[in-house]
Amino acid sequence: MVKKIILATGNQGKVRELREILGDNDIEILSLRDFSEIGEIVEDGSTFEENALKKAKTVAEAVGLTAVADDSGLEVDFLEGAPGVYSARFAGTGNNDLENNLKLLSLMKDVPDRQRTARFRCVIAVVTPSGETYTADGTCEGMIAREMSGDNGFGYDPLFFLPDYGKTFAQLEPEIKNRISHRGKALARIESVLAEVIERVEMEQCGLG
Repeated sequence: MVKKIILATGNQGKVRELREILGDNDIEILSLRDFSEIGEIVEDGSTFEENALKKAKTVAEAVGLTAVADDSGLEVDFLEGAPGVYSARFAGTGNNDLENNLKLLSLMKDVPDRQRTARFRCVIAVVTPSGETYTADGTCEGMIAREMSGDNGFGYDPLFFLPDYGKTFAQLEPEIKNRISHRGKALARIESVLAEVIERVEMEQCGLG
């Protein structure tokens, strides 16, 4: 039996990453692009966890499937943790990844290397149709580069430099990125819970629980 979950995002980059991390294990991953009637979910929480839980709960209630949502972003130490939960709209609502990156580069223009430390942070929430909730988090430490490099990834990946690899996130091979990324670490921490939850929900919906 093919099990279904819905990833509470329309970002195909995140959908692709989740598929790569979960691998081929009979789980069909849907996204908000498959349920246009849900509409935009306003991320008005003050933490990544609040936003992830809100998205997952909204979607699970709307479609009756186990929902997985993440909220993630970049925390720059020199900017006192900004852009944080505002990472996707750092340059203003409606702006794109390039504009967000250009704003960050401008703010960090004269900052010396030793003060360019940053991290990606991710919280993943899993919510079942009956309202059970689970969360896990993950971080990845790095530096803000002085120019964008690489074509893989999305968001701030071209600016997030990993000294141990000598590359930005956008230059890393997908299998390495998935292993060390904030999202990969968070998902690894919740993967066993997710598998158990999906199996149990499927059995309950088939009247076997």
